[in-house]
Amino acid sequence: MITTPLSLPAPAKLNLFLHVTGRRPNGYHELQTLFQFLDHGDTLHFAAREDRGITLQPALPGVPVEDNLVVRAARLLQQTSGCTHGADIRLDKLLPMGGGIGGGSSDAATTLLGLNHLWETGLNLEQLAELGLQLGADVPVFVRGQAAWAEGIGEELTPVDLEEPWYLVVVPPCQVSTAEIFSDQRLTRDTPPITLAAFRRHGGRNDLQPVVEARYPEIRNALILLNNYCEAKMTGSGSCLFGAFPNRREADKVRARLPATLQTFVAKGCNRSPLHQLLYKAA
Repeated sequence: MITTPLSLPAPAKLNLFLHVTGRRPNGYHELQTLFQFLDHGDTLHFAAREDRGITLQPALPGVPVEDNLVVRAARLLQQTSGCTHGADIRLDKLLPMGGGIGGGSSDAATTLLGLNHLWETGLNLEQLAELGLQLGADVPVFVRGQAAWAEGIGEELTPVDLEEPWYLVVVPPCQVSTAEIFSDQRLTRDTPPITLAAFRRHGGRNDLQPVVEARYPEIRNALILLNNYCEAKMTGSGSCLFGAFPNRREADKVRARLPATLQTFVAKGCNRSPLHQLLYKAA
């Protein structure tokens, strides 16, 4: 066990497109998507304990502590590895809940990697990604830490090398229920599969976006506004929207034109997760 406290980022991600290509008998949807990280996110602080206790501060409103993905990830790693240590964890929450930018999944992945390092449990990335999949379909991409082409339910990952533009991200004032969107009868579920080469040539769309726009006027209005300045897209099941720019100056320029009442941030696209950049440099 390493006794020095550890602070690590839990970066946001964007889905640069998201196609729903089918539905499995168990109700899960077949997807194609492209994940890229942002240099913007939550921060987690870990301190190892001699006993098996797991504490998390502060509690998130409306989320019982034991249901929080951070605590569930820590417990899962304990059970799987047989580790007899615990941890005191503090979460500096910056990413919005229900935003489609992977906040909870990223927090879980950072917990798995951070405690694997702190407790010296010795699991490799493949084993940690398998654990992450038990917590959510988006967790493995954060564990692996590479921009990726994803298929299956989002867990079949192929690392890719993409341009790394600057993104302006808009956070409409609402939370989207992923389960509601995927259960909506209006959702397109039969988009023909494409290749990465086809995406690079022609781009792609977010099949969830029309359903979200119909349910959430705040998101539809923000998309209309952002489309005045760039090609605006929704990430994941929403609510967050984004546009790409060649440099920070251009992104900041558009950000300054948006209403001050609308929450926004500017971040750099990253093919290697900031978590991996820091953790493996430190290790």
